[in-house]
Amino acid sequence: MKLEYNGQEKIAAGVDAVWAFVTDPNKVGYCLPEVVQVDLKDSTHFDATVRVAVGPVRGNFKLKCELLPDAAKRHVDIKVSGGGFGSAVDLTAAADVVASGDGSTRLDWRGVAEVRGPVAAVGGRVLDAQAQKLITQTFTNVRDKLSA
Repeated sequence: MKLEYNGQEKIAAGVDAVWAFVTDPNKVGYCLPEVVQVDLKDSTHFDATVRVAVGPVRGNFKLKCELLPDAAKRHVDIKVSGGGFGSAVDLTAAADVVASGDGSTRLDWRGVAEVRGPVAAVGGRVLDAQAQKLITQTFTNVRDKLSA
């Protein structure tokens, strides 16, 4: 099942601070909702374990994550793959860091996920709602941590 989302967060921080945050795998990793553990591999790679609950299917997903920053464009791609309890997910997300002109920064984001296995079999509306909540919460967490 393929899922696509996009959104925007206004962050009460300057462009440089937002850029430094969204390109730091240790900081991004802890913005994942229901994160259990983050294992930093290097400056662009980390593994994460997250709790997942979609309908009756509940458990931990182990994810391999890679940040692909383009400093010249203030754009970062995030590749995530992994799974758990017989299900698999591949996610590609992207974010553009844009100055708002008032000292704040806009984070324009989008993501595409491909889900296979029992989680995908739960059903379109349940999975769609949960996946949208998770990706939206990740970028909301980025905003909240930077605005604190």
